[in-house]
Amino acid sequence: MSGAKPWLRHYPAEVAPTYEYPKHNLAQFMIDSAHRYPQRNALHFMGANLTYRELLDASYRFAHALQDLGVLPGERVSIMLPNCPSAIIAYYGTLLMGGIVVMTNPLYVERELIHQLSDSEARVIVTLDLLFNRVQKAKVHTAIQHVIVTSIKDYLPFPKNLLYPIKMRKDGTPLRVVYGEGVHAFKKLLRAASNEPTCAVVDSDEDIALLQYTGGTTGFAKGVMLTHSNLIANTIQTSRWCYRREEGGDRFLGAIPVFHVFGLTVLLNQSMYQAGMLILIPRFDVDMILDTIHKLKPTIFPGAPTMYVGLINHKRAKELDLSSINICVSGSAPLPLEVQERFEELTHGRLIEGYGLTEASPVTHANPIWGFRKIGSIGLPFPDTDVKVVDSDTGEELPVGVIGEIAIKGPQVMKGYWKREKETAMTLKNGWLYTGDMGRMDEDGFFSIVDRKKDLIIAGGYNIYPREIEEVLYEHPAVLEAAVAGVPDEYRGETVKAFIVVKPGMTLTVQELDTWCRERLAAYKVPRKVEFRETLPKTMVGKVLRRKLLEDETTA
Repeated sequence: MSGAKPWLRHYPAEVAPTYEYPKHNLAQFMIDSAHRYPQRNALHFMGANLTYRELLDASYRFAHALQDLGVLPGERVSIMLPNCPSAIIAYYGTLLMGGIVVMTNPLYVERELIHQLSDSEARVIVTLDLLFNRVQKAKVHTAIQHVIVTSIKDYLPFPKNLLYPIKMRKDGTPLRVVYGEGVHAFKKLLRAASNEPTCAVVDSDEDIALLQYTGGTTGFAKGVMLTHSNLIANTIQTSRWCYRREEGGDRFLGAIPVFHVFGLTVLLNQSMYQAGMLILIPRFDVDMILDTIHKLKPTIFPGAPTMYVGLINHKRAKELDLSSINICVSGSAPLPLEVQERFEELTHGRLIEGYGLTEASPVTHANPIWGFRKIGSIGLPFPDTDVKVVDSDTGEELPVGVIGEIAIKGPQVMKGYWKREKETAMTLKNGWLYTGDMGRMDEDGFFSIVDRKKDLIIAGGYNIYPREIEEVLYEHPAVLEAAVAGVPDEYRGETVKAFIVVKPGMTLTVQELDTWCRERLAAYKVPRKVEFRETLPKTMVGKVLRRKLLEDETTA
């Protein structure tokens, strides 16, 4: 079945089934764009712009600064920053000198930080003054030798750069950093370093560019080894899928964090590859996003469903001009049909659902943006990507329409897990990445995700997939957000529980929700328990943390 590739007949004419992927340092994309468009704005941050020439100069300086600190090619550099120019400069500077980037979530608490820094054996961490105390406490338990400290104000325009420290003091936010003894100021390091051009020669198929830790939804996170070739391939695959792009003309709305692999590929790497302008948003705020779209006219807006939910339900959404948006690719969580339709009606752009995972750099599937698409599916496999649905236990390939585990093979598939040979062997089998996601393929080659294998609810012998129930819940006019999970039940083993956030100004009762579900679902799928909440716990990219909901359930 996998050899037939039925999805190819639904590719738009502009998309080829295979492409050539250059074998070089991932940072070469940014160098090439800087040489072609030196005066074009590469980054926009809170009212300030950085041209491609300025970004390249700063990246060269950071590369030399790391070398001056004694960092060697292949050594790990942690970047613990929100979306800001310093994060981009540190990313490219590390790649240019042959280092391995370790993207670190700024929300990590000390315990999580110690694990990631110790596991990766990072020697350097780049962080914010806001996070300095937390990093210093964790540092003593790790191999970190140098802490490079930047600040949001470092790249703010005048007079915001002067007002920012005043506001932080007024808010009671500590910004005091004690420099010396391995603690360095980001801007001072750049000023002292050479800007001589440098770009490490790499074996792109073997050398790791990024050590990206998985979300750690169960236990501690694992480091995913993504090579230069992995990330180059996925950048080009994504770019070719968005074939109506304009080199040097697109504006990317950076609402999802680039420390997440989805943001890294579809925003940062793709923007630099296409010589676009990346509009950096340090944290998701609906009003800020609406104002940014209205004023700066971004054309490409990758995001997560919760971001689009927040926008379409905001009272100002219909008052502002959002028509610049051409392409939105939704990832990291299932996209409800209701959200897709309302967002497209609001912006007149195209919002399509895609699919990926950290182990695949991350994108493997997407619906055609302008061609034939199937609402509710994750779309078609990307060019050069082979996919099959298999029996999880036997590895046997399953027929069209039958639910099984999705397995993927392609140039974007990881090298393996960092220092975890056993887990690598369990996930990578004969070149196939076993995703842990349950899904099916239809006769046209469109794939649908049913759910995570570990999220499957088995109630009274029935297999129940939370996503199907969540789709029904999202269709209710009073539901803002919904999540479904299996909770222990003495009689059924597990039973279905729904966690609901109601739209502001609206009401909803358990009985009303029960009636709604019974009209649309088989009886055994109808939630037996309902909990109304003000918010749902989420990751930084908007993925609902079912694990946290279940933890709250057991401690209640």
